[in-house]
Amino acid sequence: MKLEDWSSEAIAIDFVNKEDWPERRAKLPEPTVRLAELVGFDAKAGSVFFAPDAGGAPRVFFGAEGKQPKPRDPFFAGKLATALPKGLYRLGDGVEAPGEAALAFLLSSYAFSRYKARKSEAPRLCAPQGVDRARVERIAAAVALGRDLVNTPTNDMGPEALAEAALALGAKHGATSRVIVGDALLAENFPLIHAVGRAAAQAPRLVEFEHGPDDGLRVTLVGKGVCFDTGGLDIKPSSAMALMKKDMGGAATALSLAAMLLDGETPIHLRVLLPIVENSISASAFRTSDVYRSRKGLSVEIGNTDAEGRLILADALAYASETPPDLLFDFATLTGAARVALGPEIPPFYTGDEGLADEIAAKAAAANDPAWRMPLWDSYDSGLDGKISDLVNVTSGPFAGSITAALFLRRFVADPARWAHFDVYCWNPSTKPGRPEGGEIQAARLLYDLIEARIEQREAHS
Repeated sequence: MKLEDWSSEAIAIDFVNKEDWPERRAKLPEPTVRLAELVGFDAKAGSVFFAPDAGGAPRVFFGAEGKQPKPRDPFFAGKLATALPKGLYRLGDGVEAPGEAALAFLLSSYAFSRYKARKSEAPRLCAPQGVDRARVERIAAAVALGRDLVNTPTNDMGPEALAEAALALGAKHGATSRVIVGDALLAENFPLIHAVGRAAAQAPRLVEFEHGPDDGLRVTLVGKGVCFDTGGLDIKPSSAMALMKKDMGGAATALSLAAMLLDGETPIHLRVLLPIVENSISASAFRTSDVYRSRKGLSVEIGNTDAEGRLILADALAYASETPPDLLFDFATLTGAARVALGPEIPPFYTGDEGLADEIAAKAAAANDPAWRMPLWDSYDSGLDGKISDLVNVTSGPFAGSITAALFLRRFVADPARWAHFDVYCWNPSTKPGRPEGGEIQAARLLYDLIEARIEQREAHS
């Protein structure tokens, strides 16, 4: 995911809209005006018009979204990546946020090509002058890494392959890594991860890597890595199973954010924990009504084997809390209830800290990486109390599924004021600017900005 060196020979792209097009058109050469009328170009949002400039060189006019009250989609410029023919282009007049436009172009240029080659050569964009090119490319490349992981089907992205991808990222940057596999999970006290993944052909595992100075801001990322979710013995219907290759999207999100931080040499102490399993069905599958002792010591009764993600996260969050970080973020494609509430584009997040919640909301808006705070509603917490165990993994009622899942996770976090949980979807049902259909990474970009801001604050007070 690269931008090209800036070149005056590249074809310029001018952004226009219906409001300013009449004034702009009046300044164009007469042949260009006549050509615009002939093809019916009126600066409609998303439209593209090729015409020669006064010197005869080709120029592109792109119908951007109107300015009032504000553009609906800050990534609208990403449409250019699929609307333009091959060639080298540069941003011209009328572009108010060139860095955002360049990132949108790269994010829209993404194509998953592991099994099928692109049909045509993609257009290329010059790095806008004055924009932090390295940062734009770093973010786009990290998102592409995560999208590739989510898009890859489980026959090529099972627990072994996902673990290898995580270890490769850590090794690239000299991180200290380890992986705990199979029955070694029991020996090292990760019973819930083992229970969920033991029925699969590939053994469950926990991947851990650390990087950075011990005295740096301590950030721990935990990502749900369910490489495929049949639902277990509480098997899903085929319609609900169709996209379950993406159930490792939480792990992909953690790795995407880790890649941004590591590639940018962000001065933090980064720790990544990925519980990785396949929720399969066999004679050794865990069952509804089974009771397991978690790493934290709490006993958990299984009310539904399709609520497996919170189980593997519980052990990982308890482990993360044993070495308390300054910031603890977990990511999981956890509940359908989150989609009912907010749809596929907006992941809910939960935290016990008002200041952190405000930071997340502000960075989400600024980065066009939406997230919406949902409450850790304490009166719902008692629904998780077990009759023969400390707690159950699902409540008995049909309501507030995303909230109760977050409340379940909170029981395994030592300091909820430093923690935020993101119930991500990690999939675009259809193509929109900056967001091609298929696997998606949500919340990583906003947290990259947040962590950088925390470092600046820390340095200012040191």
